[in-house]
Amino acid sequence: MNPILASFGRRLRLGLVGGSHGFIGPVHRTAARLDDLFELSAGVLSSDPARGRAAAVAIGLAAERAYASVPEMLAAERARADGIDAVAIMTPNADHFPSAMAALSAGLDVICDKPLTTSLADALALVRKVEETGLVFCTTYNYSAYPMVRQAREMVRAGVIGEVRQVHLTYVQGHNATLVEGDAAGRTWRFDPGQCGPSLILGDIGTHAVHLGSYVTGLDLDRVLADVGAVVPGRITDDYAGVLLRWANGARGTLWVTNAAAGAEHGLAFRIFGATGGLEWHQEHPNELRHRRLGGFEEVLTRRLHGALYPLAERSARVEIGHPEGYQEAFANLYREAAAAIVARRTGRPCDPLDLQFPTVRDGAKGVRFIEACLESRRLEGWADARLPV
Repeated sequence: MNPILASFGRRLRLGLVGGSHGFIGPVHRTAARLDDLFELSAGVLSSDPARGRAAAVAIGLAAERAYASVPEMLAAERARADGIDAVAIMTPNADHFPSAMAALSAGLDVICDKPLTTSLADALALVRKVEETGLVFCTTYNYSAYPMVRQAREMVRAGVIGEVRQVHLTYVQGHNATLVEGDAAGRTWRFDPGQCGPSLILGDIGTHAVHLGSYVTGLDLDRVLADVGAVVPGRITDDYAGVLLRWANGARGTLWVTNAAAGAEHGLAFRIFGATGGLEWHQEHPNELRHRRLGGFEEVLTRRLHGALYPLAERSARVEIGHPEGYQEAFANLYREAAAAIVARRTGRPCDPLDLQFPTVRDGAKGVRFIEACLESRRLEGWADARLPV
């Protein structure tokens, strides 16, 4: 039975911001619908009003609910008896803050793509707004919702590998290994600092990787020592970062992220070591979590035995054994959990703790702080504070 229909009486009505073209819009829309908890009700799908309206109608939105701007959508939907309950934001990075702040100010819960904002001041303003209003805010660091990532998180929490001592993170891609922006077809908004933010590589995939490390270990970053820049001749935006990491408990680690490694495909992975063992996961082989014990053999954990994983991991698994969990399913886990939190807030009922494991606005702000700390480290040619201000 649909849990949202059972507890709320109807699906949550979702307003879309962005996603008229490119990769991420269809991912968000599919994730929202995969569990039949959201109804796509209204949208501002592009900053170009004509293109946005055409795209909205093309995905099945009613023409009168295809809006030209976020303020127009919020005002019109507020006046409707069947107005939207929440907003999902999938725009270029610079538009995240104004859209999210407007939605929160209208009393709507928010699901927002990463990075949260293009400046720390804006990120902290969103944190304050969410804390003042009590609204639900999910930042879509979707890799945190893979079953075996959540298994690793629970194993760390249970002390299976002992106190965390090393956290090593990689995210290695190759699609920008040539000067793609030299051609008009390759010159997207991501190469424009005004829309992307101050560092393409740190905002686009660096925040994903560092959030993954933080999510699994439960640790915040303390300091960073960063080498950030471009390895492709002629490129003026960052396509590489090598970072030494110091975590809040004193653990050490490294981060290597690039989208300019010729021949690389995706390459997101973590290797985390504690006092008594280690854990390793590669997103290209998502069903396998490697557990190494001090003085013992390596064990490869999979989803083969029902009930053998921690409840959080079991809850996040969607397909039967032998079939790989995928990017889309992990994304949908965040939408499912956000829906449960939204309904709990609106009905005043307690939320299942397993539904409160999604990345929040504060996680998004930590990602922005990480970007700024790495750029400060580059400027100083030394260590920089990466802690999020209280």
